[in-house]
Amino acid sequence: MDTLKGISSFVRAVEEGSIAAGARRLGISAAAASQNIARLEQQLGSRLLLRTTRRLALTEQGQAYFQHVQGVVQALADAHDALAHEGEALTGKLRVASSAAFGRHVLAPRIAEFAQQHPQLRLELVLADHNVDHIREDIDLSIRFPQQLEPGLIARRIARVPLRCCASPAYLAAHGRPQQPEELVHHQCLLFRVPNDGRLLDWVFIRDGLRFEPKLNVTLVSNDIDSLALMAAAGAGIGRIGAFAADPLIASGQLQALFEPVDFETTGSESTIQKVAAQEQAQSNIEIEPLDFYACYRDRHATSAKLRRLLDFLVASIPEEWKT
Repeated sequence: MDTLKGISSFVRAVEEGSIAAGARRLGISAAAASQNIARLEQQLGSRLLLRTTRRLALTEQGQAYFQHVQGVVQALADAHDALAHEGEALTGKLRVASSAAFGRHVLAPRIAEFAQQHPQLRLELVLADHNVDHIREDIDLSIRFPQQLEPGLIARRIARVPLRCCASPAYLAAHGRPQQPEELVHHQCLLFRVPNDGRLLDWVFIRDGLRFEPKLNVTLVSNDIDSLALMAAAGAGIGRIGAFAADPLIASGQLQALFEPVDFETTGSESTIQKVAAQEQAQSNIEIEPLDFYACYRDRHATSAKLRRLLDFLVASIPEEWKT
């Protein structure tokens, strides 16, 4: 027990920048926290902290020890909090922000299910492709893809979503089906512009374990994934669309996936030569690099029980093939 007190006092002192601030967080006196750390150092036979009048600094041994025990302290705190609130009804509010397409197709039905399970909890879903300000906009949790991540937020990956390169049957009949990503330079490509910084989202492929970005012929750009999917279905060109938006259009026959195994039963309008070519290209060991999505929040130490319950629910409800 003394060792746990020492570890907790040490970790909180490092996180807060001083022994006194760490002690306040633990609800003990600065003198008690200092004694706990001193006993821990004596047990370890190593100095962990360099105490000066101006600041608190870690020794080399202290830095290594902190990396090992920080997660342990937080895990114990989380376990204690979870048991303390077990069986309690979730109340209050949670504001969740998400990139628009992911929020619309993936998050909204899951938020609705979570709300039905916790009727005393008021949930709000904010769809926005710009980087929301957690403090100014009072956001508890935001769902972001890598280009939206920013310093100061804790990020936990919750999904690795497959991307589909796809085009309408009419476009492929008129322009041909590319067999390799390098052929995209000869096609009309529809790209997504990241709203928060204006960059075009790169198309990354993997061949035999190596990442590469082929040259593209960009003819149409949008900052909305659903709009790109609908324009691709209308014959405007080839889009690279998240599975959550592309798969329903593929299933209905409005889009056809490229660089993937082809189901001949769904491509009856194509000639035998086109089908054979498509199957050969599908066997060329090409993958489209998936897009990760992260749950982001401000402070791991201020995470509420209701936020953790929502996070756990979202992770558990994500399709298994998105968890790789």
